[in-house]
Amino acid sequence: MDEQERYARAGRRVEELRGFYGHLSVYVLVNVFLFILNMLFSPGSLWFYWVTIFWGIGLAIHALDTYGSGRFFGREERKIREYMEHEERP
Repeated sequence: MDEQERYARAGRRVEELRGFYGHLSVYVLVNVFLFILNMLFSPGSLWFYWVTIFWGIGLAIHALDTYGSGRFFGREERKIREYMEHEERP
């Protein structure tokens, strides 16, 4: 793998991380806002947690997609590295 391909791969990884952290930030901000809104206007009926739970499931899937390659799909990543090392040898 040449330097340009490695740079492109690293750039894609940075974009994945940026996308996940952006998603996480919006999740936290929106859910804090919904909690405050729920407590101000209908404290007797808690509804904010439904959004938190279901959006949280989506966020968890995004986290697995972003960070899962090293832990859950490690064999695939190891195989890629193995082939890369094999190609670099003379």
